[in-house]
Amino acid sequence: MTTRSQATFPPPIPEARRWLDGVTFSPDRPLINLSQAAPVDPPPPQLRRAMAEAMERAETHLYGPVLGNDGLRAALAANWAHHYGGSVGPDQVAITAGCNQAFAATIAALTTEGDEVILPVPWYFNHKMWLDMSGVTAVPLTSGPDLIPSAEDAAGLITARTRAIALVSPNNPGGVEYPPETLRAFFQLAREQGLRLILDETYRDFHSQPGAPHDLLTTSDWDKTLIQLYSFSKSYRLTGHRAGAIIADPDLLREMEKFQDTVAICAPQMGQMAAEWGLSNLADWVAEQRDEILARRRAIADHFPQLEAKGWKLLGLGAYFAYIEHPFAETSAQIAPKLVREAGVLLLPGSMFFPDGDPSGDRHFRVAFANTDAAGIKDFVERLAVLDWPLAAQKGAA
Repeated sequence: MTTRSQATFPPPIPEARRWLDGVTFSPDRPLINLSQAAPVDPPPPQLRRAMAEAMERAETHLYGPVLGNDGLRAALAANWAHHYGGSVGPDQVAITAGCNQAFAATIAALTTEGDEVILPVPWYFNHKMWLDMSGVTAVPLTSGPDLIPSAEDAAGLITARTRAIALVSPNNPGGVEYPPETLRAFFQLAREQGLRLILDETYRDFHSQPGAPHDLLTTSDWDKTLIQLYSFSKSYRLTGHRAGAIIADPDLLREMEKFQDTVAICAPQMGQMAAEWGLSNLADWVAEQRDEILARRRAIADHFPQLEAKGWKLLGLGAYFAYIEHPFAETSAQIAPKLVREAGVLLLPGSMFFPDGDPSGDRHFRVAFANTDAAGIKDFVERLAVLDWPLAAQKGAA
């Protein structure tokens, strides 16, 4: 017998880290790790002080409400309503132990054995892993050359077993920001077909547009169709404290409460308290972090022509990520460990974001630039530019 876990591919980040085993890097040429989109710096000092004070409060060490602390739910509802110009109440917010758990709770509430969820490819690998382990079929939706999926194409994939369409914008792994009209088209499709539209907005705070990325929350009864997912990990550097959120229909959240109660009971109290303090006090600091991410994005764009001259292509660029195509004869899965050994660069190959047997990712890499800076990006580009490996055959070549 093969369990669902055994049938699911290994987590990509730990697998990539194993490529570092036995490899040493000199001080003058350290590893450039562009594999994971999680900040490694601690929360800002003012938030750490607030968290230290929270340690002395008895409730920090106790179970809390299954769907999250009332104060945080109210604060996030107010933040969401202000940002999107729509109506959001605390009863439409649930707090989870990270955004991955938000997705897992959502799928548990929406699906049963043999159901289907449409995922654009390249997809976020943890979404695919959870669907596999839930007995739910991930139906791949091919994106265009701009990495933007089409609602019209998605309509052709809907069957009697389809329960939802899951999007990530700004996208992981592609970095691209889905245009408002694209999100509106998916929303309309889901509403017409009686499906749920799951919109993972983990990287919302790093969107290149400062205002609302869409107007879906201004639609009447939006919560009967739309489910939004969010993470405090990136915005406040709370990755180790596991704080995420779901914004959805209160009736659906009560179904998710069953999942939450049996998996984690409640999200960690420290993470929730930190997130609530951050919502009230860190708007200016988050804006500064956004500016820094946008500066790194510009650095990718500024330096990439050096790679373009060598046959590389920049397919997507946005919050935390660039998605690139290499010119070499070997596949990205073959090249990725070589990049560690010969260039001192750790990237995830595109094959980790596509279905098994789909060769589309063989030419791609995801570049996660959350933990570098403009100088590191310049160094990264220069290391790739000098690689002199056999090139792939050109299409149409004799």
